Amino acid sequence: MSSSQPPRPLATHFVPRIFATWWPLAASWLLMGAELPAVSAAVARLPDPKIHLAAYGGIVFPLAMIIESPIIMLLSASTALSKDWASYRKIYRFMMVVSAALTVLHALIAFTPLYYLLVHTLFGPPAEIIEPGRVGLMIMLPWTWTIAYRRFHQGVLIRFGHSRTVGVGTIVRLSSNIVTLLVGYLLHLPGIVAAASAVAVGVTAEAVYAGLVVRPVLKNELRFAPRVEPPLTLRSFLAFYFPLVMTSLISLLATPLVSAALSRMPQAIDSLAAWSPLTGLIFMFRSLGTAYNEVVVAMMDERGSFASLRRFAIAIAAATTLALLVFVSTPLARFWFDQVAALQGDLSNLAVLALWLALPLPLLSVLQSWYQGSIMYGRKTRGITEAVVLYLGSSVLILGGGVLWGQVVGLYVGMVGILTSQLAQTFWLWLRSRSVLRQVEQRDLQGMGL
Repeated sequence: MSSSQPPRPLATHFVPRIFATWWPLAASWLLMGAELPAVSAAVARLPDPKIHLAAYGGIVFPLAMIIESPIIMLLSASTALSKDWASYRKIYRFMMVVSAALTVLHALIAFTPLYYLLVHTLFGPPAEIIEPGRVGLMIMLPWTWTIAYRRFHQGVLIRFGHSRTVGVGTIVRLSSNIVTLLVGYLLHLPGIVAAASAVAVGVTAEAVYAGLVVRPVLKNELRFAPRVEPPLTLRSFLAFYFPLVMTSLISLLATPLVSAALSRMPQAIDSLAAWSPLTGLIFMFRSLGTAYNEVVVAMMDERGSFASLRRFAIAIAAATTLALLVFVSTPLARFWFDQVAALQGDLSNLAVLALWLALPLPLLSVLQSWYQGSIMYGRKTRGITEAVVLYLGSSVLILGGGVLWGQVVGLYVGMVGILTSQLAQTFWLWLRSRSVLRQVEQRDLQGMGL
């Protein structure tokens, strides 16, 4: 390029497309994040709220998340790899076999004495929450298969430009949650029954919706998509997906670790009861950044997209961090925990103070999506697993130290553990993504003659 010519401007036409892809996913994650606060708010208004909140947040939800861990990354895998009909069919068969096996595992844990052995070994919870936890886990049996089915097909929808339907599906799920919780409240059901039923009905409704809306996409778009060369094989899929499975499994192991640690620190039941409303609220602020992962995966392979994707990430990070700062530094936080989550006075005080420790988490979520999406684009998913191993190790150190010290309320130690481990994970993702990010940036600069 002649030195007299001004540099060409970086591509900006990607910004509307990035936004159009991101906002339905962000709305979906945000609405999904509202599920846990809605469940917590309903349970808090039913008999024995501390016991049932602790049972759901300390046993049912962590166990269900561990069981589903091998399929939780199907959304990213499907978004990245469901490019033609042959690839779709291979991943579909994998999804059906694995989700069926995990559902059998869920049934064995919930309906046999294996439950008591596992719960005592993993969590060591207060005795009064063990039986309610088992009831909740029984009701949650549809959880794994329905999540596998809808996440897999949501990936197809995102890949072919139908991310808006993903947001609609989450509205279906949340609406089903709320209706079921309302029925449970009116019938005065035990809190754990209302909570688990609402979640089970919600994920089932969303899976049914995803199956219906994906049909025309499969019939009219995916079947006619150009064949991928070289074709996706089971071996190449597993090489891509296995590190992601290990990532989700290791990451979700931190959930029972937190529950086990809180059960062994001061104010155990209070900490377990406040944990679900607190983390549910934090998830809502983090969700806008978490949703960006699939946007990066879907769009980074397009020439000229790098600068716009990076600027958009910065904007999300700034907006979500500022929103949480305003929330926690004003009466909004107290109103949320007192009136919306309906936590009793001491629980509300614990939650408000712990929320300050979460202030950097929205920023870290955006950075993780940016770095992790880049790594997935580069097909070097091992780096993601390494990062989550570091995450788990950091959690173990902080939580173990809190248990051994035994002088600090468990809720605060749990939040410090989350913050420290998220920082460690983000650092490693940045380290492993640098080469891919440099290559993509160089690709775009060369494409613009710079």
